[in-house]
Amino acid sequence: MMNMEANVNKMEEQLKLWDAKLDVLVAKIKVAGAMAKIEHRKQVDVIKAKRAQAQAKFDEFKAAGSEKWDSFKAGLEVVWNDLEAAFNEFKPDKKE
Repeated sequence: MMNMEANVNKMEEQLKLWDAKLDVLVAKIKVAGAMAKIEHRKQVDVIKAKRAQAQAKFDEFKAAGSEKWDSFKAGLEVVWNDLEAAFNEFKPDKKE
């Protein structure tokens, strides 16, 4: 098992990548047509909410410390995977 510092660093990097990906999605929405903007904005709002959940779980994990990694791991993985799935489902380039 990786130590806590390695877990924290890996998760912080993933959160940064998701933030950058979210910025790209928002930029794509700005150039979309009116109807696409409405639908895409809803999807981005869902992703932002999931991103906030992932950050909250990550903050709980960091505050708890490495001795509680096992108790936080499952919940953190669930929100992490949920956020990843939301990004994968979002298709701003799809023609409406």
